[in-house]
Amino acid sequence: MSPASTAPGNTAFASTVPATEPRVQDARWRQHWLQQWYAVGCLKDLDPRRPFAFTLLDQDLVIWWDAAAGQWRAFADVCPHRLVPLSEGRLNDRGELECPYHGWSFDGEGHCTAIPQAVPEVAATACASPRSRCRTFATATAQGLLFVFAGDAAGADAVPLPVVPLLEEPGWLVQDTFRDLPMDALTLLENVLDVSHVPFTHHRTVGRRENAAPVEAELTGSGPEGFTAAWPEGPRRGKLGSQFTTYVAPGLMWHDLDAKAFARFLTVVYATPTHRGQCRLIARFPFQFRSRLPRLLLGLTPRWLQHIGNHTVLEDDQVFLHWQERALASRGGSGQFSRACYLPTSADVYVNALHDWVMNHGGEPFPGQPLPPRQGPAALMDRYEAHTRHCRSCTAAHGRIRRWRPWLRGLVVLVPLLLLAVVWLGGLTPSAGLVGSGLAVALLLGALERQLARWQRGLERGSGEPPRNAPAALAVQG
Repeated sequence: MSPASTAPGNTAFASTVPATEPRVQDARWRQHWLQQWYAVGCLKDLDPRRPFAFTLLDQDLVIWWDAAAGQWRAFADVCPHRLVPLSEGRLNDRGELECPYHGWSFDGEGHCTAIPQAVPEVAATACASPRSRCRTFATATAQGLLFVFAGDAAGADAVPLPVVPLLEEPGWLVQDTFRDLPMDALTLLENVLDVSHVPFTHHRTVGRRENAAPVEAELTGSGPEGFTAAWPEGPRRGKLGSQFTTYVAPGLMWHDLDAKAFARFLTVVYATPTHRGQCRLIARFPFQFRSRLPRLLLGLTPRWLQHIGNHTVLEDDQVFLHWQERALASRGGSGQFSRACYLPTSADVYVNALHDWVMNHGGEPFPGQPLPPRQGPAALMDRYEAHTRHCRSCTAAHGRIRRWRPWLRGLVVLVPLLLLAVVWLGGLTPSAGLVGSGLAVALLLGALERQLARWQRGLERGSGEPPRNAPAALAVQG
């Protein structure tokens, strides 16, 4: 079975012929990555009231909602007038993108429609000039995601969207999250394709060491479009059923597992390259439950609270993956992968297939660029910049928590004082019940404030201590 039989084809890779001269080959690889659609965000997380910045393959973009056309737009994030970032601007009363520097306005097609500094005659001539137009990128929405085409918009229609065909079936409950990660998209894909690390890396979050067993996986198809693989036994020593994996080049993969007694569920990952050594992860977890109760419980979980739990799992391996890709780069990268790493088991069929695709069909997204310096723990555990400020749900929750915590701290002190004032002013004799009730309310308010503090930390930063390494009594259970 070939990947093309289970996933959309990727025509941009169909006729790849590796070049012999390194610079020519690098240029070809770069073009292959540019002529693709990439997922940049979940529609639920995007705020249509204001523009936002996004970087795609080293290209700075501004993304905004064009209410007149009823669609998302993506422009180069630079005003043609004085080259300031349009993402710092606003959507004006006409629903157009307005530059923050001099108020030039642009419609959904990138045409300049207003130059406040110019008299009407000059403004009309200047707005008609191609030099006043913003470069536009093709956008599309599908399966709850926003996609942007990284290359010339004219070529977008010839390339299919990287979607998961299974999600076109009815009955899926989809939970999703995203995070900007300090690693290359290929490093992320290598990690999520690898099924054998889960019992160890994610012990006490989504895995257990005692479930580790030999992984007899096999490649079932491969080519320019990606590859497919099967793990007949599946995770948890076969208790959940067989697992099937699909990689759609260059940035999409999913695992498909049908636990017949419980649910069919997918693990879907989009790895969108932003800069060398950086990518955006969009992770999706679609479920088809056999009973209604799990679906009901998951549906009641606030999105921002779900995202806090997702961070813990993502941080299980973030520190050592950030280190690992630099170790591989120092040993020659994908071209020397089989020599740099010792891969004696069939568990590594996934990562071998990915690096074979890189070498034979796709190359790397930033050929010839060195990795940035290694980051410290504080930067690697930063959740606010990597996720919260970009997420509509988490930003709103973070703001509410910050507003409520001072009030609760004040009430913890105020409630006992009010109780004393009532007793004194009313000439009452303090009773054990009255005192106990006041203390209970104060303790309840204090406990709520402490819980809000934990949630606030969860939206801002990770601990840097993976649950797998914590003492048993303190471990976070997943």
